Amino acid sequence: MNRRAAARVHRRETQFRLLIREFIMLDRRSLLRTSGVAAAGALGAVTSASPAEASSTPSHGRHSFVHDPTAGVTRTLLQENPSPAKGWKTVQTLVEIPRRRESGRHSHPGVEVGYIVRGDVSMEFDDGTTLRLRTGDPFFIPSGTIHNARNIGRETTMMLSTYVVDETKPLVTTHAH
Repeated sequence: MNRRAAARVHRRETQFRLLIREFIMLDRRSLLRTSGVAAAGALGAVTSASPAEASSTPSHGRHSFVHDPTAGVTRTLLQENPSPAKGWKTVQTLVEIPRRRESGRHSHPGVEVGYIVRGDVSMEFDDGTTLRLRTGDPFFIPSGTIHNARNIGRETTMMLSTYVVDETKPLVTTHAH
């Protein structure tokens, strides 16, 4: 990547970070007006690690833990709102996948519309299809589709994902290999 392109990417990342802060502050202000201080505290940056990250399995041998390819992956809740469609909600997250890590096989109870803010991703689907996504690329994942986002770049990947999902189901369902 030449200097001009790198500067463009840096400007885009900076603008995106400012936009995200603006969204978070806007949501916090509206919650303070409509739902009180307790709800605003609940909206604060919620980070959930993958279930695999939370439980390391001891191994026998030199190393005390088995290598976990999902370690360090975070999904930060930016906003969650009712959808105009009854029984559905919209959720927006910022997913960060460290270098040489992956999200793990998972699905969502609704569609995912995403944008690669930074990084290079191999989006792998159970039907054998793989998409190569780079900084600035949008993506769409249909409801219930099992997929895995693998960071194949040299830096932590950042993905902005917006979901329209069934409000009665968890946002993420993990699937073993």
